[in-house]
Amino acid sequence: MHENQQPQTEAFELSAAERAAIEHEMHHYEDPRAASIEALKIVQKQRGWVPDGAIYAIADVLGIPASDVEGVATFYSQIFRQPVGRHVIRYCDSVVCHITGYQGIQAAIEKKLDIKPGQTTFDGRFTLLPTCCLGNCDKGPAMMIDEDTHVHVTPEAIPDLLEQYK
Repeated sequence: MHENQQPQTEAFELSAAERAAIEHEMHHYEDPRAASIEALKIVQKQRGWVPDGAIYAIADVLGIPASDVEGVATFYSQIFRQPVGRHVIRYCDSVVCHITGYQGIQAAIEKKLDIKPGQTTFDGRFTLLPTCCLGNCDKGPAMMIDEDTHVHVTPEAIPDLLEQYK
C-alpha cells in the first residue's frame, strides 16, 4: 500500500469546499508541509474533528506523506482526533494553575457534568480536556470553553459558566 493510500476500511472524501480552502492555503506557503496545520483546522471546522481518513486526504492534496500530516495532528492539542462534544472545555493543569487551584475547577466540572477528563457528556454537549498551558499564567486558574477564555475561575462559578453554553 502506498504511504498516502488510506486503508480500505475507511471511506473518506474531502468536500469540495474543504479541498478548495486547503488548496487556497497552500498558496500562502513555500513548503506545502507548512499548510498542514491550516488544512487540519479547515477539516475540523467543518466536521468537528479530524478523522483518520482526513489525514490521507489532506496529505494527497498537499502532496506530502501522510505521516507528516499525522505528526502535526498529534502534536497540536487543539486538533481533535476523535469526536468531541458541541462545546470543548479545556482546563489548564500547568504548575502555575496547580498552585492557584485548578483541582477545584476540575472537580467542580466533573461533578456538574458527571464526566472525567477525556470524556464527553451523554448528551454530546461537553467534552472535558486537560491542557498543559493556556498562556494565562498570571490569571490562573484558567480554562477555555470553545474559543472563549475564562480566567480567575472559581469552583463556585462553574455551574453558571457552563449554563452559558447550551
